[in-house]
Amino acid sequence: MSALLDVSNLVVDFPTSSGDPFHAVDGVSFQVSAGERVGIVGESGSGKSLTSQAVMRLVSDPGVIAGGSVRFGGEDVLAYSDRALQQWRGSQVAMVFQDPMSSLNPLMRVGRQITESLETHLGMGRVAARARAVDLLRRVGIPDAEARMNDFPGAFSGGMRQRVCIAIATACSPKLLIADEPTTALDVTVQAQVLDLLDDMVSEQDTGVILISHDLGVISSFCDRILVMYAGRIVEQGTAEQIVGDPQHPYTHALLGSILKLSEPIPPRLRTISGAPPTAGRRPTGCAFAPRCPAAVDTCLTNDPALVQAPLGGTGQRVACGVVAPEAFAVEQESAA
Repeated sequence: MSALLDVSNLVVDFPTSSGDPFHAVDGVSFQVSAGERVGIVGESGSGKSLTSQAVMRLVSDPGVIAGGSVRFGGEDVLAYSDRALQQWRGSQVAMVFQDPMSSLNPLMRVGRQITESLETHLGMGRVAARARAVDLLRRVGIPDAEARMNDFPGAFSGGMRQRVCIAIATACSPKLLIADEPTTALDVTVQAQVLDLLDDMVSEQDTGVILISHDLGVISSFCDRILVMYAGRIVEQGTAEQIVGDPQHPYTHALLGSILKLSEPIPPRLRTISGAPPTAGRRPTGCAFAPRCPAAVDTCLTNDPALVQAPLGGTGQRVACGVVAPEAFAVEQESAA
């Protein structure tokens, strides 16, 4: 499959008091094809949401996209004018944000929030746009859609608000949908309904999807490929089967180990990952995960591993760990030289 989205060596910087920029996203590269579901997983602060914001060119000041490229359909997104960006967002790529209450306008009726996008991007008249909006609300499972068009967001539950956000995001049949933690704070039943809804949208429209979550269980149940991020970098990537069935990076092992399995007895204490991620602007020397890693050796504290083919993994499975793949240190040393 040819790439719909091609992100290469993306860097997002924030200023620090020392004068040296903090690389919140540091050399991230990945591709998404039409109809493909790519998951980005990691703890809070790993850079996954910021990566998606950079793809959409929504990084807020004082953050800046300091390097790399974002190409969509072969075109350079970073070179788009403000007018081109406004047309591109919504019509070609859309985003479902983590908190539906903050992403919806509380003072605007939900129907108008859908028809506005249809009128702006597709040039629909008000009557046609309203009919399309009602149909969208029905498709996302909003009961009595015609009447609910006139309600404000506060009249909907959390799960229903998320459905409205999905209706808005998919209104213009975008080629790429970015869903940033779309199931956070929803109960398990509603989570499953939201994922089923996204699944239907992908199947019907051949839409590429980037699903962002801290929950590897949610990611693995929906996505074809998974990118594991830590401290602004991709530390492992591969198919969902490879990442869940044969993880290579110690961080991926730790994420999987923290998932509570209903098929197993409930342990007296929940498994956690010891330590904490590096704070903003204080990335340690060497491998960022080394201070928390049970497999770390002295070299891990001084050398920063590159992302290379996992020697014990499957085809296309890549890992940034010098213990698992010693050549990862060699690549980093060569690039530094």
